[in-house]
Amino acid sequence: MSPPRRPRAGSASCRRAGLLLAAALLCGAARASTPTEQLHQFLTQTTTARGDFTQQSPPQKVVAGSGATGAPPAKPAVSRGSFEFLRPGKFRWTYQSPYQQLIVSDGKILYLYDKDLNQVTKRKLAGALPASPASILFGSNDFEHDFKVEDDGSADGIDWIKATPNGKDSLFERIRIGFRDGLPAAMQLRDSFGQSTTLAFDHVQRNPPLTSEQFQYTPPAGVDVLEDQ
Repeated sequence: MSPPRRPRAGSASCRRAGLLLAAALLCGAARASTPTEQLHQFLTQTTTARGDFTQQSPPQKVVAGSGATGAPPAKPAVSRGSFEFLRPGKFRWTYQSPYQQLIVSDGKILYLYDKDLNQVTKRKLAGALPASPASILFGSNDFEHDFKVEDDGSADGIDWIKATPNGKDSLFERIRIGFRDGLPAAMQLRDSFGQSTTLAFDHVQRNPPLTSEQFQYTPPAGVDVLEDQ
């Protein structure tokens, strides 16, 4: 997906977790009695949303021979940014720190822009989001076709659901989405390699005025554009 360049630490993790995501573009509905009912209300009553996120990704592994012998374990990478979405399928997921990256979909094409690499990767949306958190939050309401969804308890004022992919080829082992007062407030993602990513959402606005034109994207002049089939 990338030309032969020196990879930047954390970039791949940010992209992978962002696609989960993208998942995360959350907002909620009226208070319901169970977490699963809150999810159903979110899907049926929320068309657009915007907010901020904080993401903790798995720490980068220490490479043998790098001179890091005896160094303390790496801490999880923390990223911050903002999101907007218009269901179904249109979203903008912006990493603002520590690196500037953008994941945006116009409903048909998914674009991944890495400012430091001066690179944009394009892929068809249909192939990028199957059986992922994004397919729950940005897609149609038939998420239970791809996931087994069940209530998963409450803790610290957050009501959790657990979504387990029905397909064996999913990128994820387990997804948890937490609701507070009818608004999705957190997400926990465990991928098929056993690594976990967590997301916390703040300043969520439900059904703000957003239009399809706001999710159109044109790569900046002079960047490398790669087609990922």
